Amino acid sequence: MANLPKDQSADTASAGSLPTAVSGKRHEIQSPAGRLSYYEAGPEVSAGAGRTPLLLVHSINAAGSAYEVRPLFEHYRNDRRVYALDLPGFGFSDRSERPYTPQLMTQAILAIVADIAARDGPGPIDALALSLSSEFLARAAMESPEAFRSLALISPTGFDRRAPRLGPPGSTRGIPWLHRFFTLPILSEGFFTLLTSRASIRYFLKKTWGSENIDEGLLAYDVVTTRQQGARHAPYWFVSGYLFSDDVTRIYESLEMPVFMAHGTRGDFTDYTYKRGMTAKPNWAFAKFETGALPHFEVPAKFIARYDKFLAGVGQPRPLSVK
Repeated sequence: MANLPKDQSADTASAGSLPTAVSGKRHEIQSPAGRLSYYEAGPEVSAGAGRTPLLLVHSINAAGSAYEVRPLFEHYRNDRRVYALDLPGFGFSDRSERPYTPQLMTQAILAIVADIAARDGPGPIDALALSLSSEFLARAAMESPEAFRSLALISPTGFDRRAPRLGPPGSTRGIPWLHRFFTLPILSEGFFTLLTSRASIRYFLKKTWGSENIDEGLLAYDVVTTRQQGARHAPYWFVSGYLFSDDVTRIYESLEMPVFMAHGTRGDFTDYTYKRGMTAKPNWAFAKFETGALPHFEVPAKFIARYDKFLAGVGQPRPLSVK
């Protein structure tokens, strides 16, 4: 279960009572993307020398949180430096009312990468993102390829039968009238409350899993994180299409570092028709699991074994500076 405060359930937790999503230390920094929060764990730099740090990035949805990468964070903290980011609009990061765009999310990722370098020494890192956040991670890697040793994309968007997305650089699929509708004062808070009721969140998680057997800890955390002040702002930009890059195919095709793409076979996220466009690229590797969209929750040992095999073939780890 989520680390809920003592004597407080997910349904009664109030705004401001958000527990931590994963173990380890939580840090906050100021960045071009606003105030950012992230979690850090693992051996001290001197003890972990030779192991490349790993950055984990949660997905975007009405209840997005770092809890979505919890199984990987708790596993990899045992033998390497691991970090989990709260994207802008989520977790302990700035949830203020402002435009939420792919550029903002990309700035956040690059800011955390820079902070990792300041803590662990210079050198490229491994990074993994879920679903729509795969687009932001890919954009960050396109803009700063020297910062990334490898990328892992779990159930990434932009590969369905509607691909390729070849819009102008920086373009999105935003629908202005839809965002105006969701943010009408008479509608905004009430609709988000309905969208993020326990029953609604359970419904959407079952669609993600393609099964009744969802992770109850994730459900509990989702309920609490959607009760925080400002929780509705980023999701409304998401459901209005503004966080989907209309040029993402060019971004994926531009990547030159090793890329690991994984997805499941159940639930709402199974259309990866366009991944065939990447199969001829020698730097891309693929894995499919008999799961929903979050294989690292359902079959963690199998996922980690496959991911570790990919990482073993990436090349030499970064040289870490010993402070």
